[in-house]
Amino acid sequence: MGTTMVTVTTPRMPTTTADAPASVAAGLLYTLWLASPALPVGGFSYSEGLEAAVDAGLVHDEASAAAWLTDQLQLSLARSDLAVVAQAIPAWRAHDLARIRALNEWVLSTRETQEFRLQTEQMGRSLQAWAQSLGELGGGVLQRLQAADLQPPAYPVAMACAAATSGAALADSLAGFAFGWAENMVQAAIKSVPLGQSAGQRMLARLVADIPAAVAHAMAMGDDDRQAFTPLLAILSARHETQYSRLFRS
Repeated sequence: MGTTMVTVTTPRMPTTTADAPASVAAGLLYTLWLASPALPVGGFSYSEGLEAAVDAGLVHDEASAAAWLTDQLQLSLARSDLAVVAQAIPAWRAHDLARIRALNEWVLSTRETQEFRLQTEQMGRSLQAWAQSLGELGGGVLQRLQAADLQPPAYPVAMACAAATSGAALADSLAGFAFGWAENMVQAAIKSVPLGQSAGQRMLARLVADIPAAVAHAMAMGDDDRQAFTPLLAILSARHETQYSRLFRS
């Protein structure tokens, strides 16, 4: 009996940049990197008043935690830090250092408690240290931050510097910033309420659905529209500074 030879052709993995699909944009990958909880800026160590809200009984289950974070996204983040990032990215790309310094000063001056001020300073410095650790792989982020001579760099302004080098669309960079915040806050809720992982994923789904509107709101804001007026959050943060038992730094 004769033997029939069967030839099977298997697709090969791309071996060079030229072989990679054109749809994989470098800007998208960089945005995902900046939004990753693995970025060593210490965001996981802050609850931004949520732990104090749990201690006060204002947040006690999945529904109240989801409502709290949704309000914080829409009424706090979108109007302040996200709006700063929206204005700082074009300023970094235009090398407008005067504008960058003004935005940085606004962030520092609008932190209503010591905890919030220390958070933005620590995370800003950590992002600059991350850029330094990358060396030539940092895409010039460290050099831009050093040229601006921010003392200290506030986190939204430092993050905008990194995002400005990505080539990603402004809205995509803002969505990445908001998603990174949402992931950290959901993890804070899981630990402090406490909640299960499935509850956390449902909360994250709600926040993801609201992020596009928050991004659009932030992009539409001018200097006179930005605000960081959240009295209850400030009170809770101040109480958290002397809270008897706590997991988080804010």
